[in-house]
Amino acid sequence: MEGQEILQDIVFVTLYGGVIMLNVVVALYLLLRRGNAIAPEVTSPRRLRMWSAAFMIVSALSHIYWPFYAYNPTPTIYVLVCGLDILLLFPSIAGVLLSMLQDRHRVIWPVLVMLIPAFVLMSMCIIRGDDSLYALVSTYVMVLYALLMLYMFFAVRHYRRWLRDNYADLENKEIWQSLIILAVFLLFFIMYSTTSVSSHLLAYLLQIDCIIIVGLLLWRVETLPQLSESAPKEEDPSEDEQKVSASPAIPSNIGPLLKKRCEDRQLYLQNDLTLAQLAQIIGTNRYYLSLYFAQQGQTYNAYINGLRVSHFIRLYHEAVANNRIFTAQQLAFESGFHSYSTFSATFKQIIGMTVTQWIRSTAE
Repeated sequence: MEGQEILQDIVFVTLYGGVIMLNVVVALYLLLRRGNAIAPEVTSPRRLRMWSAAFMIVSALSHIYWPFYAYNPTPTIYVLVCGLDILLLFPSIAGVLLSMLQDRHRVIWPVLVMLIPAFVLMSMCIIRGDDSLYALVSTYVMVLYALLMLYMFFAVRHYRRWLRDNYADLENKEIWQSLIILAVFLLFFIMYSTTSVSSHLLAYLLQIDCIIIVGLLLWRVETLPQLSESAPKEEDPSEDEQKVSASPAIPSNIGPLLKKRCEDRQLYLQNDLTLAQLAQIIGTNRYYLSLYFAQQGQTYNAYINGLRVSHFIRLYHEAVANNRIFTAQQLAFESGFHSYSTFSATFKQIIGMTVTQWIRSTAE
């Protein structure tokens, strides 16, 4: 009866229908549009767009078949409706999160295997015609969400190291936001499973939660660039790796080559210069160059951005000496940085003080 009452609320029904339409429209947009509206210059990972569209479709279907339970609240229908949500939403959100990690291809079948016990328990509930075991199913799936969050926490940390080892510019490439998406979705599931919240408030909160998820996910899909073509995958062995394993000694000329072909030519000013591209320019391979930076105790990202900060300092002193009007932001962009916030954080990490503090100290 409570489900039927909420469906008499015109405001809720309007919001509910709007969420369905939002999911359908966004799903079609992700499937049919080739470019991005939010970030036209970005080419999004195709796999991420597909999984995100699948999640939107599943979310819309979840909203469509829920009213059947509201008007026929039997234990069997309850387990069937909730079971469809679990068996479809969990793997789709897992597929979205795993496809954000582009260091290697992560398969989805382990997630499906972990759902087998939930499927068996729900089947037993349907056969027996009661929902006595559904509390166990709900708890089990909540544990799966917690495990997924734990896995993503460590995977994102590893992914961050991989980015710093391969890319000079990290703007929009880091995916710690995926943990926020997962946290919001976990809140969605907890709210869905709890009985401590009044049904009307719960129903409204669930719709708001859905809108937040759609917004976060669409923004992340549109701004995350495709990386697989600009850096080799970790799990794919190559001829370079075979050369490294056959001859583990790092060539002694890598340092001089970096000085001659990167630093002297100011290649560090080039946006989105990757480790693989730099290795090709200096005449070595990606794995030797990566080992060289590791031997130096720094990442590729730290090497490039260190050169950029030094370039900024030179530009600053030249501008002051020539009495040229300038801004720190302008000089940061001329030094190869994509954003001033990234420059500020890098500058403080390397120099030990903020840009403003450093400028004041040089003026004294």
